[in-house]
Amino acid sequence: MRLAYNLLSYLLLLPYALYFLLRGVGNRRYWHKLGERFGLGYARLEDSIWVHAVSVGEVVAATPLIRALKTAYPDRPLLVTTVTPTGAARVAATFGGDVDHAYIPFENPDAINRFFANKKPLIAMIMETEIWPNLYHGCGVRQIPLVLISARISPKSVKNYRRLLPLFRDTLSHGIIIAAQTESDAERFLSLGASPERTRVTGNIKFDIDLPDSINADGHALRATLFPDRPVWIAASTHEGEEIQVLDAHREVLKTYPDTLLILVPRHPERFRSVEELVEKQGFAQTLRSRQSPVSADCQVFLGDTMGEVPLFYAASDVAFVGGSLVPIGGHNLLEPAAVGVSMLSGPHVFNAEEIARMFFRLGACRRVESSSELAASVVELFADSDARRQMRVLAAELLENNRGALDRLMGMIRPLVR
Repeated sequence: MRLAYNLLSYLLLLPYALYFLLRGVGNRRYWHKLGERFGLGYARLEDSIWVHAVSVGEVVAATPLIRALKTAYPDRPLLVTTVTPTGAARVAATFGGDVDHAYIPFENPDAINRFFANKKPLIAMIMETEIWPNLYHGCGVRQIPLVLISARISPKSVKNYRRLLPLFRDTLSHGIIIAAQTESDAERFLSLGASPERTRVTGNIKFDIDLPDSINADGHALRATLFPDRPVWIAASTHEGEEIQVLDAHREVLKTYPDTLLILVPRHPERFRSVEELVEKQGFAQTLRSRQSPVSADCQVFLGDTMGEVPLFYAASDVAFVGGSLVPIGGHNLLEPAAVGVSMLSGPHVFNAEEIARMFFRLGACRRVESSSELAASVVELFADSDARRQMRVLAAELLENNRGALDRLMGMIRPLVR
């Protein structure tokens, strides 16, 4: 089965290259360091500690771990790989030159071999569930310890993986350590062939979210400078088809609170321009964050067309809607707005982190809305009820605090593995 898998990886090289070339037409970031996606042009590192985080959400979740690793091993180079350019931008914004960033190579034996030949990691840590047979095999044959961090696997995914069970049993047999989020996740990995001795439940590192101590003060200062004395709500990490629903909701909110400001932050930077055009077409007065211009009293939408400022915008808002959830994207990080103490709303599509979302919904720390009309009604209701907003913030803070600790458990697992 491995032979067939490798043949498929060669056949997909051309479509893979075309994908990035075409994506780069609309967003030049996809052409940046393009050779690395094929194992070419890597800067050389010796004895690096390697953390892989697919995109922005995983980079945010991995940030406390990366900082802990920098503190524990200051003399070791730290490599962070991503798949998406937005993930790369978040790495640069958070760590600057303190870590080495590269793009993970395509799942092809030659590209994988060139990656390992140049980066030479001592240990590999992969956020959540990125199961790549050739990448894992490359760690195994080089005796590089591999840890799956906050590993999760859904019942649906198990059914899909079982169709390729021989390949995945082989993939999971190379001494991989699985730091599972829950007992259920651990049992699913065991059913796919993971080692019982190397499968442990550590919890979800996302709860150990690490934001700057000044984030709330900075958010309040931004609000006082740009849009003081106005009700403010944010729709963050929105996707195509979702912005129009948010704008419809904002139009309804304005009927009750005419001076309300919406901070609208699309998930992907290549969509900033199209969302700007949509806001204009819908007849809203808007200001772009990138222009650094004053926010006039008649401005209705503040477009967050910059990178890395979402936590700041959360801290400047009264109510937060977390995007990717009114459309079937799977929802984005609820822990970030919870950490800055803003009342939260989410749509029904939260399958990317369903267990976390259920915890917030069940506790009443986040409200679930099914439509733009429900979104508008909830924003209006929370604007009118400061006690309800305060209670949601308290519940969210308690949930975060009660689930911290995965980072300490994880560092305890990692220390014996770093030679």
